[in-house]
Amino acid sequence: MATRTWWDSIETTGSRVAETLKKLVAEGNIRRIRIRQDDRVIAEFPLTIGVVGAVFAPVLAAIGAITALIAECTLEVEREERSPREETPSASPTRN
Repeated sequence: MATRTWWDSIETTGSRVAETLKKLVAEGNIRRIRIRQDDRVIAEFPLTIGVVGAVFAPVLAAIGAITALIAECTLEVEREERSPREETPSASPTRN
């Protein structure tokens, strides 16, 4: 399977970060989350496929604590899409 990754940027306020992250993680194609304020990366959290519930709770708590101190920030989300590998057509035998 081929994998394609890309980054999305979402501008939000500190009070809405947790809500936004819950929605993003529910989508299930998130690999990494960065919290950026202006030009500085404040925090970065790697996520693995299948991170849910109790496993995600400590990350969410840390993000909540960090973002409670800032008014506005940008969430940068690395997304991943797995697609079936394109198969090359097999060569058909030629007859002489």
